[in-house]
Amino acid sequence: MSEGNLEPEFVESDVEIPKLLPVLPLKETVVFPQSLAPLAIGQERSIRLVDDVVAGDRLVALVTTRAGEPGEPSFDDLYAVGTAALVTKLIRVPDGTLRILVQGLGRIHLEKRVQEEPYLVGEFEEVPDELVESREQEALTRNVQGLFGRIIALVPYLPDELREAAEQVADPSALCHLVASTLRLKTEEKQRLLELANVEERLRATASILTRELDLFEIGARVQSELEKGQREYFLRQQLRTIQEELGEGDPEQAELQELRARVESCELSEEARKAATRELARLERLPSAAAEYGVIRTYLEWILCLPWGKTTRDKLDLDAARKVLDADHYDLDKVKERIVEHLAVSKLKNDLSGPILCFVGPPGVGKTSLGHSIARTLGRRFVRISVGGVRDEAEIRGHRRTYIGAMPGTIIRALRDAESLNPVFLVDEIDKLGADFRGDPASAMLEVLDPEQHSSFRDHYLDLPFDLSRVLFICTANSLDTIPPPLLDRMDVIHLSGYTEEEKLGIAKRYLVPKQLREHGLDRKRLSLPEAALRLVIREYTREAGVRNLERQIAALCRKAATLVARGRTTRIRVDAKKVREWLGPRRFAGEVRKRTSDPGVATGLAYTPAGGDVLFVEAAAYPGRGRLRITGQIGEVMQESAQAALSWIRSHAPNLDLAEDWFAERDIHVHVPAGAVPKDGPSAGVTMATAIASLVRAEPVSAEVAMTGELTLTGQVLPVGGIREKVLAAQRAGISRVILPRENEHDLDELPAETREALTFVLVDTVEEVFAAALDGRRAARPRAARDERQAASGRA
Repeated sequence: MSEGNLEPEFVESDVEIPKLLPVLPLKETVVFPQSLAPLAIGQERSIRLVDDVVAGDRLVALVTTRAGEPGEPSFDDLYAVGTAALVTKLIRVPDGTLRILVQGLGRIHLEKRVQEEPYLVGEFEEVPDELVESREQEALTRNVQGLFGRIIALVPYLPDELREAAEQVADPSALCHLVASTLRLKTEEKQRLLELANVEERLRATASILTRELDLFEIGARVQSELEKGQREYFLRQQLRTIQEELGEGDPEQAELQELRARVESCELSEEARKAATRELARLERLPSAAAEYGVIRTYLEWILCLPWGKTTRDKLDLDAARKVLDADHYDLDKVKERIVEHLAVSKLKNDLSGPILCFVGPPGVGKTSLGHSIARTLGRRFVRISVGGVRDEAEIRGHRRTYIGAMPGTIIRALRDAESLNPVFLVDEIDKLGADFRGDPASAMLEVLDPEQHSSFRDHYLDLPFDLSRVLFICTANSLDTIPPPLLDRMDVIHLSGYTEEEKLGIAKRYLVPKQLREHGLDRKRLSLPEAALRLVIREYTREAGVRNLERQIAALCRKAATLVARGRTTRIRVDAKKVREWLGPRRFAGEVRKRTSDPGVATGLAYTPAGGDVLFVEAAAYPGRGRLRITGQIGEVMQESAQAALSWIRSHAPNLDLAEDWFAERDIHVHVPAGAVPKDGPSAGVTMATAIASLVRAEPVSAEVAMTGELTLTGQVLPVGGIREKVLAAQRAGISRVILPRENEHDLDELPAETREALTFVLVDTVEEVFAAALDGRRAARPRAARDERQAASGRA
């Protein structure tokens, strides 16, 4: 198989090197001048090149390729400096490949590209050594010889004869070539040595590499020679285990330990986690399986290994696609969607999603949780959700310490395990309902989780290891901000979601709720038709809520009725009209009670804000013989009681303006009651409502049934601004009220209202309580209450 005319021989380096040379690209191999190197030739182009070279002068340019794509390299893939070499031996292998032995002659530099087919041919210039003899060069040469000799003594694959050969090399350039060609160095380092024409610089670089390699070899030798007793026992146990397996007496516990060690070595743990896992694994290997602590350590290691160390998903920060996803998943909510897109835009520019924690605040059923799902779908991230409502134990957040029986990590770590990613969208639901008791304050524990300055090293009590939460996108939801501790609220960017109008509910029902319930009940639009008129009837007479959850339940009830008829074969197509709605859902649940409730003097309609959205609040006042005392009922808080006192004080101080006798209050007690007495109520915004109710009573003028009001009242009769205007106005619209009295300083809040609401309602902006009375009281004198009339008649009889 060998070519007879090619015998291995060492050719003197004074062979004349021609300008034009065929180029043989080498992958991860560098051939140095004055050295022999075996090469394996497998590519068809390279085989043809070698055949032509062997048939000619046997000279070839050996140039190393840069790291790149596999395939046939071009000139662009080659280094500029290579080695001119002579092919001294050729062997053909039966599989069609070649084995050649080449001798390096000298360094060459590519000057011009001549041809690329059928193989590369270039024009080269020799690069001679830059050698200036000096005492410093002689010292460097001896240093390299000494370092190389010490390495040969430590490395098994280098023969001792190589040390003698290195000591006999007088040419410093040849010495560098000998060292570089025999040591296992990186291709980049070898190429750098080849490119150094200055011999003194090459000696310095070679000495630096030898010093580094010598340190590594000495450390390895020291570790090998300093095996402790525990390590020797470990190897003996390994041998014993192998013998037991061959005898069929394998230990399943040892197999589990081997599996754990393999998982620890393959897992991308942080430095602290790897140290802890290695330490605990060593403890586990020394413990008998019957030990009480064996299971504790095993569970701890399993928790460490199941966490997503280093695992992330790639973000998709396409703002147009994000808006399309939000529009597809949610109806309206334009300002909320715009705020989310702005957050993503900033994250795209920073290339970092860390920043303020988003907090969606609004009544139930307005889409807070589903917005979190949409954001996760927009970013292409995993989605996890935890509910912290009612959590009173700090350990639920941070976990229990391992000293406790049955200890486990907190909900944060458990959720990240389920997400299998370091950067999920993490929804913390009902954060306003966190509690606190003797077991700690979970809200304080959440500070570290939600603080962008701290959560990069969140430490769970069970793991007791720093865990990076900085790439998690946290989103919180709440119904009210009042119960969120200020330090926790300060770390969140609050986005308010208000209740829906009738038109918005209708759009949500047609676009989302009806198709969803049809699918869940095995129906389609051909079998069941829910026209717009039927949906409006359901919205007006069977639901009165800020969100759409109850509306979805009513639609589901209609679908169940229709599914029953279809399943029994009584019909194949059903169209729901008003008659069927009332037949299937029963009597209407919400009627226009405002007109009925305010038909008598002493009753005023107020507007309240609750965590479930806005609501209509009725305030009733009655008078009976007494001494001018005030009684307040309806389970109302201290602030609301003080508002009632302030309202009565203003009316008593302005009795002449209200056309009252001076002794009217001296002979009567006032009773103010707020119905729905089982529901706690508080806040200052019912001040004008209470004043209007008392004024309506004492003037015997009923309050207009078309009016509702809100505002805080002062002792001087001024009306101060209040919060929750959007929710309160939407509640008034749902209740069929056409005119709303608001403080003038809340005028800017009207811009937040939907356009159809501003068109449907009339707003009266007031600064004083007199303006409230002028807009609320209808001016029709009613009969005095019976008790007052009887008292007046009795007084006339006595006279």
